[in-house]
Order: sequence, then structure tokens, then C-alpha cells
Amino acid sequence: MRTSSVHDHRRGRRGGLAYDVHGPDDAPVLVLGSSLGTTRHMWEPQLRTFCESFRVVRYDHLGHGSSAVPPGPYTLDQLTAELVALLDELQVDRAHLAGLSLGGMLALHCAATLPERVERLAVVCSSAHMPPADAWYERASMVRARGTDAALPAARSRWFTPAFSSTSQANTLYTQLLETPAEGYAGCCAAIATMDLRPLLPRIAAPTLVIAGAEDPATPVDHARTISEGIANAGTPARLEVVEGAAHLASVERPDRVGQLILDHLRSEPN
Repeated sequence: MRTSSVHDHRRGRRGGLAYDVHGPDDAPVLVLGSSLGTTRHMWEPQLRTFCESFRVVRYDHLGHGSSAVPPGPYTLDQLTAELVALLDELQVDRAHLAGLSLGGMLALHCAATLPERVERLAVVCSSAHMPPADAWYERASMVRARGTDAALPAARSRWFTPAFSSTSQANTLYTQLLETPAEGYAGCCAAIATMDLRPLLPRIAAPTLVIAGAEDPATPVDHARTISEGIANAGTPARLEVVEGAAHLASVERPDRVGQLILDHLRSEPN
């Protein structure tokens, strides 16, 4: 096995999705999905540690980062299909999936509809259902009219706790939001507006870790509990962990804690 390193990687674009691959070719694959309005670089704090055990694939959602920006609206089926096509191109038959917010929604959807492709699942600060739909359509219209600058005030109030919201790490994420194409952001808002994964949760067979930020106003702990209970009640191992001192982007605000929780889950023995 080659030594894992963040410098041992390749970048590319499969169809619509930009991605990068890090770590040993023969290690188990871990796919990382980011939130609405951020890029794959959101996972930078955990990358080196994850590469010690996994071949890490990070990707930008459709309409985000360096990925293609087709006209919206998008659907969750469409976003998931792009991710699965990327895995096919990389010849990854089965992988661990970890995702935050929108990335977690795609991970849940993939695990429910294509269970044979998912080994283990880690869902961070996400939700199975986020009504009302009108609020998402209004946000999409606002961003199309005024750009993603219009989404920045809400991001500042939701992404991080007050003590963290003015740090250099937080500013890096705000820059990712401001650089997100308006059409891509709005298109993904439509996907969230029409999403209801609750009926699909019992179909998930992958052992699942659900992480919530204790101070997350966007996807509160109750949203995480709905996911974990919806999976566990059908007999699949699922557990909820609440991270103190974290709002919505918990993997950025509490990188070591979130990273260790994910690693412990992925390395744990099957029940």
C-alpha cells in the first residue's frame, strides 16, 4: 500500500461534477459531500486524517464549486444520479458515504435507493424533510435576482455559533458561498424544497451515524433524531451524536470532534 498523503491525489470532472481523489488506491473508499453553498474543500480540516485509512473522494454538487451549472431547478434524484455516475466512472462499486446538510441528504437518498452501493453512512447536520417548500422557492428567487450575496446574512446566523462566526475559518466558508453560482444555489434550493426522505429511511441498510450540532438552527437536533430513529426502527444500526459548541457547519467549527466520530463509526466492527 502506498503511503496516504493529501499530495497524492488527482482532480477531474466527470460529466457535471468536479472532484478530487486522495489516499491509497487500495484503501476503502470514503465519499464526502458538502453543504448547500459550499464546495468539497469544506472537508479540508479532516482530509489528512481521513486519508490515513481511506481513499477519499470529494466532489462539488451540481451548480457548485467547479462543477457544471445547468439550468435549474434540480431534483434530489438528479443530484444523486450525478454522484452515482461519478462513482461508476471511478469504478467504485461500494463506498462509505459522509455528507453534511445537502451532502447528507444525497447520502441518505443514495443509501435508501441503492443500498448495494453504500457500506456505512455518516450524516452530519442534515434533514430528511425541510418544509415549508415556499421558503426554499423564495430563497431561490432571491438569489437568482440578487446573487448569493443575498444568502450571506442567513449563512452568518446559521452556519456558526457567534463565537466562531468571525474567524478566518468561517470567512473561508463565506467566500465559498459568495463564489457559488446563483443558478446552482437556486437549483439546489428547489431540490431541498421537494425533498421528503422520511418514507425512505426504513429502506436504509447501511449502519448509520447521525451527527447534530447542539446549536444548529438550520437542521436542529430533532431533525437528526428523526433520521436516526427512522433508520433504527427498521432494524438497521443507527445512532445519534450531538456535538456541543457547534451550529450548522459542525465539521468546520468542531473539526476534530466530528472527524473522530466519523472515523470511529467507519472503523467499528459490524454488529
